[in-house]
Amino acid sequence: MSVHKEVKRITTHTLQEMKQLGEKIAMLTSYDYSMATIVEDAGIDIILVGDSASNVMAGHETTLPITLDQMIYHAQGVVRAAKKALVVVDLPFGSYQGNSKEALNSAIRIMKESGAHAVKLEGGAEVRESIERIITAGIPVMGHLGLTPQSIYKFGTYTVRAKEVEEAKKLKSDILILQEAGCFSVVLEKIPAKLAKEVTESIKIPTIGIGAGPHCDGQVLVINDMIGLTKSFTPRFLRQYFNAYEEIKGAVESYIKDVKRKDFPNEKEQY
Repeated sequence: MSVHKEVKRITTHTLQEMKQLGEKIAMLTSYDYSMATIVEDAGIDIILVGDSASNVMAGHETTLPITLDQMIYHAQGVVRAAKKALVVVDLPFGSYQGNSKEALNSAIRIMKESGAHAVKLEGGAEVRESIERIITAGIPVMGHLGLTPQSIYKFGTYTVRAKEVEEAKKLKSDILILQEAGCFSVVLEKIPAKLAKEVTESIKIPTIGIGAGPHCDGQVLVINDMIGLTKSFTPRFLRQYFNAYEEIKGAVESYIKDVKRKDFPNEKEQY
């Protein structure tokens, strides 16, 4: 039996059931109505309105520049398309770190202005207070451990995290803290598969991996990378299911050619 098929709307409770029954959770990012409609119609469980919009939609080098207003704008379009999927929105850099009151206000704005169903934020023990405050207001929170892109300047590299004993130990302790604080799920990014398996089995809430091996309760990819819309981004963890870049470029080239040779519009394409 598929839990996904049984419910009208995926909720945090549905994800919990999926973990218990061993049904894998499929999550993809989307940043606009058109893409979210396709992802929704395909039957995705969770749509993440990721701060990766900073990279793939706005062309920034990191996720740091995107603002709360911009995240809300992206989320609004996605929510209009999502009839069944759970929509989770990233709290952007600077909207929650070090100030739990600001974190709560940011989360409330996302929920009220976009209609999303949950928020996601990066970090462990250091953001516990923010998580607890947001959850107390009735807003579900997804955690994010391992490679946390908002801390890229601290890491200095996008390499695999938690390979060393100390960092792995902190991740194990952080994931328990996130569970205790009330997170409904945790994203694990770019950590060794063995560690991901260990922590996934040690907690009651679902883990969703990106570059964290097959043992997580679910998987997430950036849609633009997965369909080959982004040019020349090919990390080891990415499986590209389509080459949208080449396909769309080919279509545009054909259009240009038809316009130049006066073949478009033809007699059937005019009034």
